[in-house]
Amino acid sequence: MEQYSVFVYGTLRKHERNHYLLKEAELVAEQAWTEGKLFDTGFGYPALQQSSNDVVYGELYFVTEEQLRRLDELEGYSADCMDNLYNRRKKVITSDRGKSQAYVYIIADHNEHMLKTPINSGDWKEHHFLNQDSILYFAYGSCMDDARFKKAQVDHYFQKVTGTGILHGYTLRYSVNMHDGGRADIVEEGGIVEGKVYEIPVNCVSYLYSREGVGSRLYRPAFVDLTINGTLYNDVLTFIVVNKEAETAPPVHYSEEIIRGGTGYLSESYFEELKEHIKLLCKLK
Repeated sequence: MEQYSVFVYGTLRKHERNHYLLKEAELVAEQAWTEGKLFDTGFGYPALQQSSNDVVYGELYFVTEEQLRRLDELEGYSADCMDNLYNRRKKVITSDRGKSQAYVYIIADHNEHMLKTPINSGDWKEHHFLNQDSILYFAYGSCMDDARFKKAQVDHYFQKVTGTGILHGYTLRYSVNMHDGGRADIVEEGGIVEGKVYEIPVNCVSYLYSREGVGSRLYRPAFVDLTINGTLYNDVLTFIVVNKEAETAPPVHYSEEIIRGGTGYLSESYFEELKEHIKLLCKLK
């Protein structure tokens, strides 16, 4: 059976209203991106416009010919029509597994009047998901520790700990190379990442964005599904490195924050893996 690669960035993504059309499709990467500029149309869905100066985030799937036909119907696309809502084009898609070609639905030129509000983050989920009073936040690095929360006088936002989060399909790496060593990241390459889950008010997000360097594109907000105390939770906020580098051993003070913050939440086996991995990175310096 022939398969087609499709990159989706709006209501076809996981837990969005049209994702049922991809229920039987094969997920290739849930953290993927391509060049383009994302806009809110004002009709409850976004549109991608061609651009080489911006990035749009989404998910990559393998679909069958029948599944692709249903996507075409949803997006108002027909190969022999000159009046499409969207046009289906092949674009280069990047994920933690590398680059590939996939179909992307791009707003047709004659419909560019529908591009109402730029989504500067390039992420449809981030654009509309934060419109609520409180959210769950998954910390897997130094944010598990409250020392810097207290120093910034924001520790009152992080008092409600939901429990231990277990993220499947990712590995903890130190892929940010700062002046004194690496900083934590999650990479979609299989494995498990454990962390601490907080329930935070949405007005605390601005502090996290500043701390994680979202404005300078050091990290970006992302939404992941994880298990908390045995229960699956969808679309939990976390942060992922934008431009990943070769791993570098983290400095001692940063490692101590992770260990101190994770004590009582992370499993002993996971702690041992963390410590062994850091030792290995130190030897490779």
